[in-house]
Amino acid sequence: MARVRRLGSAAGRSRPPLPAGCFALEPVDVTVEALVRVIREFRPHVMTTYDEKGGYPHPDHIMTHVVSVAAFRAAGDPEAFPHAGEPWQPLKLYYNQTIAVDRIRAFHSALTERGAESPFGEWLERWADRPSRTVTTRVDVADHFETRDAALRAHATQIDPDSWWFGMPLETEREVWPTEDFELAASYVPHEAGESDLFAGLGSAAEADALSRSAVAGEASLVVDDVVVDEEILSTLKGE
Repeated sequence: MARVRRLGSAAGRSRPPLPAGCFALEPVDVTVEALVRVIREFRPHVMTTYDEKGGYPHPDHIMTHVVSVAAFRAAGDPEAFPHAGEPWQPLKLYYNQTIAVDRIRAFHSALTERGAESPFGEWLERWADRPSRTVTTRVDVADHFETRDAALRAHATQIDPDSWWFGMPLETEREVWPTEDFELAASYVPHEAGESDLFAGLGSAAEADALSRSAVAGEASLVVDDVVVDEEILSTLKGE
């Protein structure tokens, strides 16, 4: 059962109207059905998405969280979207925690200690009261930072290739924060402390497939369910 909490930080905050056609305003039943189709086609064992705050937050990111959680639960339900393919239950749902206050604070400190200009000062001022998130899983990806950045630069309409976003020297990043971090939100297998693999606990592909089929049949259930529905943020997103 998802936990529901209300956070007062969003209350009374004035936001500009969302542009017509943006993802945050798309009908949820349409977007969830579309993602359920993809899940049932590709049959993943693990999904990742934004947390209930959308990362920093961004309206489209928040809606991505809403849609991902709903699709994670619906994909394995034979009664949900029966026309959208054979049911398939992903076994783990993680929240990406790359845009996390602890990581940004560490980057800012590393740059200022080295006498370099930090692009993160304004972020930290805005995030003065931002709490740290739980990190359950740290994946060492330091050897792949160049590939990661090249992939992001390929989406020039998303992130300016010449922007401050790429201002963190990779050697410094490898020293300060060599991992990509995740927060386990839901899982059909137990979580072990110190996890460094998103597929930990799933066994072989055949074993994971069997567990997914058991979940679809109602013979397996979630052993971790820490999904949070932030009603305050959802109300703000809807303009209520």
